Amino acid sequence: MSTVLDRTRAVAEPSGVPGASELLTPDVLEFLTELHQRFDARRRSLLAARGDRQERLDAGEVPDFPEATRDIRESEWRVGEIPPDLQDRRVEITGPTNAKMVINALNSGAKVFMADFEDATAPTWDELLQGQLNLRARWQGTLGFTDPASGKQYRLNDNPAVLIVRPRGWHLDERHLTIDGEPIAGGLFDFGLYFWHNAKAAIAAGSGPYFYLPKLESRFEAELWSEVFSIAETKLHLPRGTIKATVLIETLPAAFEMDEILFALREHIVGLNCGRWDYIFSYIKRFGRDPSRLTPDRSAMTMDKAFLAAYSLRLIATCHRRGAFAMGGMSAFIPVKGDEAANQAAMDKVRADKQREVGNGHDGTWVAHPALVPVAIEAFAQMQGPNQLDKVPPQVPGRDEMLEMHQGARTEGGARENIRVGVQYIAAWLSGRGAVPLYNLMEDAATAEICRTQLWQWLRFEAPLEDGRKFDRALFEQLFEEELAAIPDQPHLDEAAGLFRRMILDPDVEEFLTLPAYPLLN
Repeated sequence: MSTVLDRTRAVAEPSGVPGASELLTPDVLEFLTELHQRFDARRRSLLAARGDRQERLDAGEVPDFPEATRDIRESEWRVGEIPPDLQDRRVEITGPTNAKMVINALNSGAKVFMADFEDATAPTWDELLQGQLNLRARWQGTLGFTDPASGKQYRLNDNPAVLIVRPRGWHLDERHLTIDGEPIAGGLFDFGLYFWHNAKAAIAAGSGPYFYLPKLESRFEAELWSEVFSIAETKLHLPRGTIKATVLIETLPAAFEMDEILFALREHIVGLNCGRWDYIFSYIKRFGRDPSRLTPDRSAMTMDKAFLAAYSLRLIATCHRRGAFAMGGMSAFIPVKGDEAANQAAMDKVRADKQREVGNGHDGTWVAHPALVPVAIEAFAQMQGPNQLDKVPPQVPGRDEMLEMHQGARTEGGARENIRVGVQYIAAWLSGRGAVPLYNLMEDAATAEICRTQLWQWLRFEAPLEDGRKFDRALFEQLFEEELAAIPDQPHLDEAAGLFRRMILDPDVEEFLTLPAYPLLN
């Protein structure tokens, strides 16, 4: 059954990026218009359903595995065929889509590079379009970069990593492209533009149109992506299931619907990923009004304990039962220059983290810097074969383990760190940088989300600190002023500080910091 498109005009803002007109062709705009008309109303309805679920959680509902989908969880079925170039994903590197990063990541020795239009990108119009051009150049064989300062040239080697693209989540709009005066969904824009220009070239090169899907909260949101994929495949006359996706399980509600998400996308899905930092953020956000779930310092919430360990093990068991890959989480460490002891300590932490993942049964892991690739590869060398699809944890955590709170202290130092990291990240984001090195870690939006929601939660309940004080308004304001005064002057610092402070003091927790920050982005 075909759907007749309304007579519509898609309007794209002009850009100074050379070659941008080659992206936003009439055929592409028609395709994006069709995606918008078919799916935007449903997207908005699903976002409203998130709010309804939050109201139920605030009223005391406890997350659980849905009774309505028990048959999906208990019956036997498997996901579709996984392409050869996605069979070995033991180390994946992630980062933004600027040319130097894309080349270095593809050349890094990692099996996969996830080019990120989401948390590692500040979505300025020029940045998005240049990123799309860089990815198109990869498939056209023309990608290159010359450092203007050093004159050093960067080119792809003969065996680059497999390319996977992460579009934005369902909650984000793209205001620079409107259809009948309405902004298109950022995720549809990112997906549609990349798919249209690169799907056939990627297939011809022995790969395919591969995607990471972020921030899903339900099987219904997964079903929406499945329908988007099917329409896109039909549009380019590709067989059903050509598009392959990995879903990040980085929200608390999604963790209780992993079977259902795999089932909804079973023609297209190849695995799930532990999006650990956003998962902490989601846990705090969804339980933010429950005083019994006050979190300790974020440094105390590690993947070997409590709800993080439980959800990682359940993800492995769920994926492997269905023939899908279970990807581990991000190591955000970057090399510590000028301090060999500190650098070695950081590498040791990465090694231990990755050894835990491979020992538990994960099929691969993430790193944020090329220097971490050899460390992760060494850790995953103990894996027999290209993956561990036959390995299932001896015990699968249930609901109570999935909700178990991490233990640990709340400290002044933890609060101060949240302030300085959160403010500096937002300032960098407003300056157009989504991946930011801070204190020997490569941070993206997920870290800033933890920082501000944790402070919001502590302040809401005047949480007791380790030294006996309460984290009340006066203490927050004191620490905020002191930390802000110590941050070196930089562009957008005042805007970032004002936004960060407002989100902490707001009686309601903002769903995503990028929503109020987006109008401030040039």
